[in-house]
Amino acid sequence: MLLAPSHTRRAIERLPAHLRRYVVDQDHGAYTPRDHAVWRHILHRLAAHLKDTAHESYLSGLAATGIGLERIPSLDDMNEKLEALGWSAVGVRGFIPPAVFTELQSLGVLAIAADIRSHEHIEYTPAPDIVHESAGHAPILADRRYADYLKRCGEVGFRAIASVEDQAVYEAIRNLSVVKEDPAAIQDELRMAEERLRAASASRRYVSESTKASRLYWWTAEYGLVGDLADPKLYGAGLLSSLGEATHCLTRGVKKVPLSLVCADTEYDITRMQPLLFVARDFDQLFEVLDAFEATLSWRRGG
Repeated sequence: MLLAPSHTRRAIERLPAHLRRYVVDQDHGAYTPRDHAVWRHILHRLAAHLKDTAHESYLSGLAATGIGLERIPSLDDMNEKLEALGWSAVGVRGFIPPAVFTELQSLGVLAIAADIRSHEHIEYTPAPDIVHESAGHAPILADRRYADYLKRCGEVGFRAIASVEDQAVYEAIRNLSVVKEDPAAIQDELRMAEERLRAASASRRYVSESTKASRLYWWTAEYGLVGDLADPKLYGAGLLSSLGEATHCLTRGVKKVPLSLVCADTEYDITRMQPLLFVARDFDQLFEVLDAFEATLSWRRGG
């Protein structure tokens, strides 16, 4: 008797062929006891810290998206839960091209980097890993309004036009993340990787639509705060998945400003904790800013 395909296999089969080539299988049995211990340590600390500081859907959202505190989640467990939310998840290897990431997101598919950070980088890693991609991005999907925003943000990002230099920046960021996560990397390698990113960024002749879209995404879906400016809650995946950022972001050392379209013109640095964050009034405001940004794109205004 033939077995029915798994939830994850069905999610993969629904993808267009040009996206399936970026998908990798999650070998859940390959995670070591140390890997699960890293997950357990991070998730228990995050859950304890974020129960009072994250958006109200965070804790319930972990369970609603198939994420537990004791072991690295399997994509099958996640997909069984995500289907009820109109989403799915597929495994990928590290950074994938921005156009692929945004198209997947526009289809309601989370790209989950199957690797997990080393214990040396337990507080924060610039490389995509399963802590960030699952425990960061998935929980707030339990809020339908935010889930709709994330999908719309993917659609807008996919339509934004990139420049030739954007590819060089992407490659430099990918390289830097690999070097920073490698415990065997020497200081010269790190210095060269950082210089490569600076040079690639400086080579841009103009700020492309794609770059502005990535900034808007960064300041909302990755590093967004929501609610009262004096007492905001965390919802961005970069904040929800980093022990260091989750604490640092609410300190006086981080400037909080009301969310506006200015975020699309605000650069960010992936190599350090963020000194400034944007606070959305509520999730409805995310759509207001996204609509205003979309109106500036060529596919909407022509030209």
